[in-house]
Amino acid sequence: MPCTTILVGKNASYDGSTIMARNEDSGAGQYTPKRFTVVDPEEQPRQYRSVLSGVTIDLPDDPMRYTAVPNALPAEGIWGEAGVNEANVAMTETETITSNPRVLGADPLVKGGIGEEDLLTIVLPYIHTAREGVLRLGSLIEEFGTYEMNGIGFQDREEVWWFESIGGHHWIARRVPDDCYAAIPNQLGIDWFDFTDAYGAQNEHLCSADMVSFIEKNHLDLSFRSGSLMEEKHFDVRAALGSHDDADHTYNTPRAWFMQRYLNPKENTWDGPDADYRPDADDLPWCRRPEHKITIEDVKYVLSGYYQGTPYDPYGKYGDASQRGRFRPIGINRNNFIHVTQLRNDLPDGFMAVEWLSMGSNAFNVLVPFYMNIKKVPDYLSNTTASVSTDNFYWANRLIGALADAHLPQCAAHIERYQNKVHAEGHRMLNAYDAEAAGKTDLPEYLAECNQAMAEMVRKETDDLLSKVLYEATNGMKNAFSRSDA
Repeated sequence: MPCTTILVGKNASYDGSTIMARNEDSGAGQYTPKRFTVVDPEEQPRQYRSVLSGVTIDLPDDPMRYTAVPNALPAEGIWGEAGVNEANVAMTETETITSNPRVLGADPLVKGGIGEEDLLTIVLPYIHTAREGVLRLGSLIEEFGTYEMNGIGFQDREEVWWFESIGGHHWIARRVPDDCYAAIPNQLGIDWFDFTDAYGAQNEHLCSADMVSFIEKNHLDLSFRSGSLMEEKHFDVRAALGSHDDADHTYNTPRAWFMQRYLNPKENTWDGPDADYRPDADDLPWCRRPEHKITIEDVKYVLSGYYQGTPYDPYGKYGDASQRGRFRPIGINRNNFIHVTQLRNDLPDGFMAVEWLSMGSNAFNVLVPFYMNIKKVPDYLSNTTASVSTDNFYWANRLIGALADAHLPQCAAHIERYQNKVHAEGHRMLNAYDAEAAGKTDLPEYLAECNQAMAEMVRKETDDLLSKVLYEATNGMKNAFSRSDA
């Protein structure tokens, strides 16, 4: 699916947490209702069968409990997308990425392989570190193949890793440096790769066992080097394995540009004829050190971005009208949800893991935090069906976005106040619940009660915003007339 990801190392975050966040977006012209759920070990299949590809996989008999945000309608399978397991390991899947004809000719995609529908279900319940997640997924892709190009994030309390599939059976992965973030649109993102590390200490780089021979045999290396890739510390991944399409410059690179422009505003010149990087730049770094430590609110802002403050804002009123809407936004009409997984290193294992969730179009929604060490979830987030209803978080936010879009000048203040109020209340409630959690004997039950209170809080505020947005939209109807009946 079209998505956008940001990964934050522990020394780049405001509180020492590792942070991993991604939008799941539907394909063009589609809107996919989502729900939040928890999967107990007895509910986990021992033999998994994909709906879309039909692949059948025998799974281990010792799954852990884990959370997920699957499709509300199961016709196309599970699509678990994001979650945290009992070992406090998180996974986000997937960022649909790109490749080139030489790679796909050398290692074609596998029609009956695994893909986004399957990955969370067959990986997350069985891993105890982020690195284990990379290695398990890599072994599954090598064995079963994949029918699509995907980027997948793994996170534990110390590390964040980014995995990219290469063709049908190959893969590479890089660890996000602790003091950096990585901003990733729908494009092969890793810029360079150290094969001496991947085939040596494996501190920061991992890959398929035959990755070097695959590249050399199929003449994928476009550099003028001499000597073996086994000795290469700075291999140009994008040139060899990535895409080089005009569409990248309207659909992909502008999103990375917007995120880096926001998080590193002074380090580079981003605008004008003398810009260091333009929205269509092919050389934006995969990761970089931010100019200030990154907060949850920063993550929400960049994953909601629609080029505000630039000539490309589709809601803009000034400047060259031909530039508005030129690039694909991050906060788009077909966002399904955002998850922001925060593994808080300064807290005990039992309640360190929090996932902040939003539903619907990101320009108009809000993040709210939920504990992950739970056995049940609030109905407001889990009861999504095909029927539009304000009784669940997904549809309430979808309605708000659709109404506010055409009346943004009138609704913007309401939305901003809603976001600020819910974020502040979410932080306040977490602080209060954290202070009580250590003394609880049945921690999952207590945390589920906390999540229910969070859900009740955000439902009240969301209903209030919906009423205000509906009022503004009604006032803006084309058949409005100022004179009342006489």
